[in-house]
Amino acid sequence: MAAALGSRAARRMRHLLSALKPGIQIPRAGPAAAFGSSVTSAKAAVNGVHLHYLRTGGGEHAVLLLPGMLGSGETDFGPQIENLNKKLFTVVAWDPRGYGHSRPPDRDFPVDFFERDAKDAIDLMKTLKFKKVSLLGWSDGGITALIAAARYPSYVSKMVIWGANAYVTEQDTEIYQGIRDVSKWSEKTRKPLEALYGFDYFARTCEKWVDGIEQFKHLPDGSICRDLLPLVQCPTLIVHGEKDPLVPRFHADFLHRHVRGSRLKHIHLREEPVAQNHRRAGSARRPRAHWRA
Repeated sequence: MAAALGSRAARRMRHLLSALKPGIQIPRAGPAAAFGSSVTSAKAAVNGVHLHYLRTGGGEHAVLLLPGMLGSGETDFGPQIENLNKKLFTVVAWDPRGYGHSRPPDRDFPVDFFERDAKDAIDLMKTLKFKKVSLLGWSDGGITALIAAARYPSYVSKMVIWGANAYVTEQDTEIYQGIRDVSKWSEKTRKPLEALYGFDYFARTCEKWVDGIEQFKHLPDGSICRDLLPLVQCPTLIVHGEKDPLVPRFHADFLHRHVRGSRLKHIHLREEPVAQNHRRAGSARRPRAHWRA
């Protein structure tokens, strides 16, 4: 599974994310306890819900971090929040509606939930008065980023995605069923989410996610966003972990073929992923990765 990117990967990421025009700043909210005074925590009213986000840095280049299934900015992007250059970037890590601290409402999964997340994400950044944004999305957040880049090409400057897929196969649904019961997840992976949600909401939402993602299998070609990939115009880096047990390599190859001008990098983990049965990025303690040439 793709893990938190290591130092060499971070340098490549910074190279891809060259400076944009300055975004308009807003007053700082309260500090985020997990990260100290340099990271602020706030909510913004967007599309009828209050979306929570973390914000750090004062650079001209606005970057939005999009978490994976059941994830939040805090649980999925600790290393990026702490280590991305705060002079070059203004980093926003959001919690999609129903996840993290963007509750209420409870998370639900209508067939357009990725489209809804993409609109929420872009509208959040517009509410925060950023003129343009680059996207770093992993897992479900990578899918959301692809849709956002396709739907809002003039607003999205650049994009890095990892652990994402544009369609669902029978093989995928078998994998998803394997993570349906959260009591079978590793303790190290399960504990942060139990602390965030409580076991009942965590378990119930995971089951709902499995049902939600499997509904795409019944659409033509199992499509989540296959038809949108040719509409992506921004420079795109696609990252795939060679030992990813949940997103087979053919998904990354498909994205690379259909996102015009994209680059594909396969990474090799120095040690086994923290959890073999999970679709989330995890915390800063996850193993680093290095790039294959």
